[in-house]
Order: sequence, then structure tokens, then C-alpha cells
Amino acid sequence: MEDKPCHAKIKFEQFLKAMEREWVSLMYENFLSDRLAELRIQKGISARDMSLTLGQANNYINTIENRKSLPSMQSFFYICEFFGITPQEFFDAGNSNPKMLKEFIQEAKKLDSESFSHILGIMKALNKDK
Repeated sequence: MEDKPCHAKIKFEQFLKAMEREWVSLMYENFLSDRLAELRIQKGISARDMSLTLGQANNYINTIENRKSLPSMQSFFYICEFFGITPQEFFDAGNSNPKMLKEFIQEAKKLDSESFSHILGIMKALNKDK
């Protein structure tokens, strides 16, 4: 009799782990489609034009953004290349404009200390009220 509650507990724990995996998977699927749409709109290109540029069917990006499919790993890398960003930058939710930030950092690296300090001061002033 004692085996049944223990067996039920194990089954319940397995169920919870499966539900957690499903939830995490869904969370990433939603993020991927939302982020794709955000970056595409930021770039000013239609889903159709982006699909065709990637060499896919004209509704390819639309199906991803509408959560009907996910890109293969290879296609995901092509999507990142299309935006000029790394996969890490794609998944950085706190970076709303990864390509521009990358360009900003590249230019900032060329500044002397005084100029860099001025730019940093301007950025802090702009972000003060946020």
C-alpha cells in the first residue's frame, strides 16, 4: 500500500516537470515570434519581403510571427544574419535595437576618454527620468 502513494507522487512530479518544460517552451516560442516581428518592423520590411529575401515561401515569416511554426536552427541563423545580429543579441529582451547598439559600441570604442565621458554624461542625462 505504501508503494502507491510513492508511485503517485513520482508520477505527479514527472507531470509537473513536463508541464514546466512545456511552459518554458511556449514562453520561448512566444518570445521568438514577438521578437522577430519587433525587429522586422524596426527594419521597415514586410513579412512577405523578408520571407522572399531569405529564399523562403512568401508566408514563411508570417507563419512564425503567428506562432504556427518555428524556424529550423539553420533558418534562425539566417534570420539573425538578415538583421545583422547574433543569436545572443536576438534573445536579449532588454536590447530593443541590437544592431544600433552594436554600431554604437563600435563607434564608442574609437573615442578618446574625454569624448567618451561626455557621451556617457549625455546618456545618463537622457535616462535620468526613465
